[in-house]
Parts: sequence; structure tokens; C-alpha cells
Amino acid sequence: MSEPGSQNLKGALTALAAMGVFATHDVVVKTLGADYSAIQIIFFAALLSFPLFSVFILQDRSGGSLVPVHPGWVAFRSLTAVITGISAFYAFGHLPLAQTYAMLFAIPLIITILSVPILGETVRLRRWMAVLVGLIGVLIVLRPGQADLSLGHLAALVAAFSGALTSIIVRKLGNDERPAVLLIYPILGNFLVTGALLAFVYKPMPVGHLGLMGVIAAMGMAGTLLSILSYRMAEAVIAAPMQYSQMIWAVAYGYMLFDERPDRWTLIGSAVIILSGIYIVLRETRSGASRNQPVLEARGRNETITTPRSGLLGRMLHPGRGGR
Repeated sequence: MSEPGSQNLKGALTALAAMGVFATHDVVVKTLGADYSAIQIIFFAALLSFPLFSVFILQDRSGGSLVPVHPGWVAFRSLTAVITGISAFYAFGHLPLAQTYAMLFAIPLIITILSVPILGETVRLRRWMAVLVGLIGVLIVLRPGQADLSLGHLAALVAAFSGALTSIIVRKLGNDERPAVLLIYPILGNFLVTGALLAFVYKPMPVGHLGLMGVIAAMGMAGTLLSILSYRMAEAVIAAPMQYSQMIWAVAYGYMLFDERPDRWTLIGSAVIILSGIYIVLRETRSGASRNQPVLEARGRNETITTPRSGLLGRMLHPGRGGR
């Protein structure tokens, strides 16, 4: 058996690799976002993702039907997942990568806030102070009144809120719903919503761009599988903070591919948000500090149709081993 320290190191490196794959996924989304609507990108990426999802959904041996136990909550989760995907893809297409990530990094802060009314979580003063500091970091990035704000900024904030809400709903449902149910309904929701809207935004695509849609699908699944593996190897408190390495990728990719140079306020605000998020993760691991550990259970990455929730996929691949 491997030493815990060795496993944690392997898990951390695997999580870093997963975040690198996810960042590359987002670069392709941003590249296509210059020419196509987020709705069109999601529709075709989802269409090409479906065969990959189907392989794993068929692995679910938990029994039961695909009829939800809590249809209202499952429908609400599907709606928030659709909103998250469209908003996040729009933000990637219209904002610098570093700014988009900075606002999406607010998800742990919002999860902490929403865990109080939805999960009945008790949040003590130190975590509230971390949330407040993190939200100040968001304001530093946005600088309302000092910098030009756009629909891209609004989309990123909407994606952060709806992504946090999606995670909280999954945590609330716990093990009542089959993982296949919680994965398949957002897929269907995306097909229905983006398919219905596609006629209003469709632009003909060359074969090369259609191929990039397939790259998005493949990278989303690859990143998710690496994320699952990282949480199998390492403790959650080790793997979870690795999500913030995406900012390094964002700065590097932004500079090399899109001539983006984040200003000092974006970097300062991002550092504040990241430090507050890491503090919340650390606090949730302390005995008695958190009953539900909603941030740790969120598994870090913002869930979209091409990057399914790794905890749910992991439950199907390794039934009985926990994780949401």
C-alpha cells in the first residue's frame, strides 16, 4: 500500500493535470466564442458529448428507474445547470480568461452562503469573514464605477451563482437520487433548451470548427475523469485547492493566444478570492466546523454540460465509495 503522503502528491499532480485539461477546454470555447453563440457551441458540444456520457451512464448499477424521487429539485437542478453552461460559455467568449476565472472562483463563497438556507449549515464567524473578504476580491476585479462592465461580466457572475446553486442542490439530494438521474436530466435540458434556441442564432460551421466542438466534448470528459482519479488518490483538502491553478493557465494562455495581459487589480482581486476560497476549504475539514462540507463536496470545477459533475460520475464508476 502506498504511503498517504505519496498518494496525496499523486492526487495533487493528477488534479493539476485535470485543471490543465479544463483550461484547454475553456480556451477552445473562447476561440469558438469569437464566431458563434454560446447556445450553438453548447448544443453541438453536448451532441458530441452524449455518446461519451452514455457509456458511463450505462455503467450505473445502483438499480431503480430514471424517474426522479424529487422531481421538483431535479428539474430545478437541470434548469440551473443549463443557465450555468450558457452563462459560462458566453463569459469565456467575451471576457479575458483571467477575469472569467476570477469571478467563477467565487463559487465556493456563494456555496457557503447558500448552504445556510438550503442545507441548514452552520457557518461561524471565521467562514463568514472569509466569504466577506472573497466578495471584496470580486469587487476589486470588477471595480464598479472605475472599469467598463459588460454582459460578459454579468454572465460570469450568473454562472458563478447558478453553478453554486447547482452544487448545493446535488448536496441536498444526497443519495436519494441515482447518479444517472442527476446526470441525464441536465443533458436532456440542454438539448431541449439550446435546440429550441438554435434556429435564432445558428451560423454555418466549417468542418474544422465542428471538429473543435468534438475537442471540447473530449477534453471535458478527460478532465472530469482525471478529477475523479485525483479525489480517489488524495484527500479532498489536498485536491480541492488545485482548481485555482487554472488562473496560471488563464494568464499563460491569455498572453500567448489572445494577447491578454491581466491588470494588477484583476490579479490582486483574484489572489484575495483564491485565498478566501482556500481558507473556507481548510475550515470545512476541521472537526465540528462543518456538518455538510458543501464546498469540498462540490469537487471544485464549475459544472457544465461538457464537464459533468465528477462526484456523480465517480459514484457510478465506483458505487458505494461516496462523493457527490
